[in-house]
Amino acid sequence: SHRSGAGVSRTVGLAGITNGDVIRQGSADLGNGPYVARAFVRVAVGLAGRGTDTLQRGIDQLPGIVPDHRLELTRGKYAVSDLFDANRYANSTRTQFMNWGLFQNTAWDFAADTRGYSNGVAVAWVTPGWTLRGGSFQMPRKANGNVFDASLDRARGDNVELTLSPHSALLGDRAPVIRLLAYANHARMGSYAEAIDRGRASHTAPDIVADDRPGRDKWGWGINAEQPLADAGETGVFARYGWSDGRNESFAFTEAERHLSAGLQVAGAHWQRVDDRFAVAILRHRLSTLHRDYLALGGRGFLLGDGSLDYGPETIGEVYYRMQIGPFTQLSPDVQRAANPGYNRRRGPATVVSLRLNFRY
Repeated sequence: SHRSGAGVSRTVGLAGITNGDVIRQGSADLGNGPYVARAFVRVAVGLAGRGTDTLQRGIDQLPGIVPDHRLELTRGKYAVSDLFDANRYANSTRTQFMNWGLFQNTAWDFAADTRGYSNGVAVAWVTPGWTLRGGSFQMPRKANGNVFDASLDRARGDNVELTLSPHSALLGDRAPVIRLLAYANHARMGSYAEAIDRGRASHTAPDIVADDRPGRDKWGWGINAEQPLADAGETGVFARYGWSDGRNESFAFTEAERHLSAGLQVAGAHWQRVDDRFAVAILRHRLSTLHRDYLALGGRGFLLGDGSLDYGPETIGEVYYRMQIGPFTQLSPDVQRAANPGYNRRRGPATVVSLRLNFRY
C-alpha cells in the first residue's frame, strides 16, 4: 500500500527498499515542515607545482578550477554518501536506479539520521590517480532515530576510502575506477546474541531495542568498481560488494550484512537518442547468522520482522529507461522484481512499477 508519500508498504518489509527518495520514518516524528538537509564548508588547499582540475557544477559542488593535487576539508551537515561510495552509473535515485541497494552499498551502515544526513568532518588527499578520504560523523541515539548522540567518544561513524583511478593515453575515457571502503560505527546498539539469549530465557520473542548498550560497535568494508566501455563513458558497467560483521543491530541504513550488485548502463546514441539512458542491474542481500536467527525467533528490526523466517537471500532486479524531453525534463519508467522480500521465502515475489518525472532548471 502507499499512503501520504510513505512508500510501498510504508517503507518496511525489504532490505532493498524500492524508492531511495522515500524516507522510512519509523518511530521518529519528522513532521511535515521544511528542514535543512545540507549546510557545510569546504576548503581546498593546493599542493605547489602541480596542474589543475576543472570541477563541474553539482549538487554539492561549485564549478571552478582547482589544483589537481590538493587537500580538501569538508565540515558541517550533509549525507556521508555524498563523499563516500560514489559510482558513475549507480549513485542517484533521481536519474539512475531507484533501489536502495543500487545507489549505495547496503552493507555499509553509514552514520545518518532518519532522513539520511549527519554532522561531521571529512579530509581528502586528492591526486589525478588516487584519492584517500577519511571522515567521522555523528550517530543517532537509537536505530533509525532523528536525534544525534552527543557522546562522540562512544557514538560516531568512522570511514576511510581509497579511490584508484589510473589514467593513461592508452585507456583514455575508458579508465576504470575502483573504490575500497572500510568503516567502523560506535553507538548505543543492541547485540543480536544477547537479545536472543534474553528472549530464550524469558520464553518471549527477542527484542534488540531492549538490549541497547552504549559503546558497542559494527565494522565492515566494501569494493565499488565502474568500467566505462564506450560513448565517452556514458556506456559502462558497475559492481559493488559489501560485508559487515553483523554482531550488533542494523542502526542507520538498512538490514543487510552482505551486498552484491552489478549492472549496465547504455547511452541512447545507439538508437539516435543521444541523451537517453537504458540501464539494468541485479542485487543480492544476505544476513549474518545472528541477524537471521534473531528474525527467525520473532525479533523485529526497524525494517524487518514477520514473526518467523523461512530464510532465503533477498534478490532484486531493476531496469529503467530515462527519456530526455527537452532541455529540463526527464521521464523514467522503472520496473523492479524482488524474490524473497525481507529474506523470507514465504513472501513474494513482488513486482513494483514506477514512473519518475524529473524537472530541473
